[in-house]
Amino acid sequence: MRKVLVSRCLLGHRVRYDGGASGPFDQLQQWLDEGRVVPLCPEVAGGLPTPRAAAEIPGGQGGDVLEGRAPVITTEGEDVSAQFLSGAHQALALVQAHDIRVAVLKANSPSCGNLQTYDGTFSGVKVSGEGVTAALLRCHGVLVFSELELAEAARALSGQD
Repeated sequence: MRKVLVSRCLLGHRVRYDGGASGPFDQLQQWLDEGRVVPLCPEVAGGLPTPRAAAEIPGGQGGDVLEGRAPVITTEGEDVSAQFLSGAHQALALVQAHDIRVAVLKANSPSCGNLQTYDGTFSGVKVSGEGVTAALLRCHGVLVFSELELAEAARALSGQD
């Protein structure tokens, strides 16, 4: 049975930057019950506290951070790129250790967003793109979905069993 990497906040863990959670979701609970879920919050894994200042990627996306072309900056002006990169590489290590090909990560996050992130101005504007962890996983062949695409993630996962 294939495993799936899931953002801890989507499982109801209070690890979001604001100390909150975004889940749980029925599909994710089913996968938990089946023993499929490998949980991770890349930001916490990378060494950031909960709660923590919100962060965005000014002038770029996750791939730009991976290539050293853009930083991840908090609302307080702190560069947290190293922590984001560390968390992304820990996610990749889990994916490789468990032969994971599907991930469900938090939408819009500078770590986990798979289709959109915030534009780096802390104004609430979203732009097309992906977070640091989502970009790294996708570059290594992982299909990355958000909590808004659970049906698609379930189809992708069932096609791999």
